[in-house]
Amino acid sequence: MLIIPAIDLKGGKCVRLTQGQKDAETIFSDNPVDVARSWQDQGADYLHVVDLDGAFEGAPKNLSIVEQIIKQVKIPIEFGGGLRTTQTIKTVLDLGIDRVIIGTKAIDSPSWVNELCTTFPGRIAVGIDAKNGRVAVKGWTSVCEWTAMSFAREIEKASPCAIIYTDISKDGMLQGPNISSLQELLMTVKIPIIASGGISSLKDIEALSKLPIAGMIIGKALYTGHIKLPEAKQVCNSHT
Repeated sequence: MLIIPAIDLKGGKCVRLTQGQKDAETIFSDNPVDVARSWQDQGADYLHVVDLDGAFEGAPKNLSIVEQIIKQVKIPIEFGGGLRTTQTIKTVLDLGIDRVIIGTKAIDSPSWVNELCTTFPGRIAVGIDAKNGRVAVKGWTSVCEWTAMSFAREIEKASPCAIIYTDISKDGMLQGPNISSLQELLMTVKIPIIASGGISSLKDIEALSKLPIAGMIIGKALYTGHIKLPEAKQVCNSHT
């Protein structure tokens, strides 16, 4: 199971938002490339990079930084944020990204996700961001009619390589993940699940390690020091 540090880009800086709120950000570094190198040096096997400006505006805005990160680290990277056209996705994958994460556009057009999974097999993940059980879109600024579970069933038909599941109410709050929702999702679909949101302690990592998930994304807790990456990996490895 992968422990995946998160690098959220906004205005060229590495930030963390609280519950996805655009105006509730904390800047952790002016140099996201240094941050990426640091996580690699601490033992990260994979990185989760999100262009928050892209998520809010509908097209990636920080690709030059993403390109620098790719050149500076040797571990694979997944990337999301504003990926809403096939050409944009091709451009990002051609940079050297391992897999991309589709969010808002997947809701609008599940058939498009099917086309992407056929064109770029094994390199398309779908992000399901849940707020009170429903799927949030457009940088978490609105909620659609789909429930998270019904959308997961629908999107599984396209055979993405993974679903990245985030409980927005938990994200950035350091209050623990939503274990019950993850258990429900694991019973709903068979494709790999990566958990995100609220992971704030080694106890949380231990609890998640007991679930049959493919990995967990950790953001704020790593930046505040609530969790240290080598310790997180050790706990995770001892339970898998």
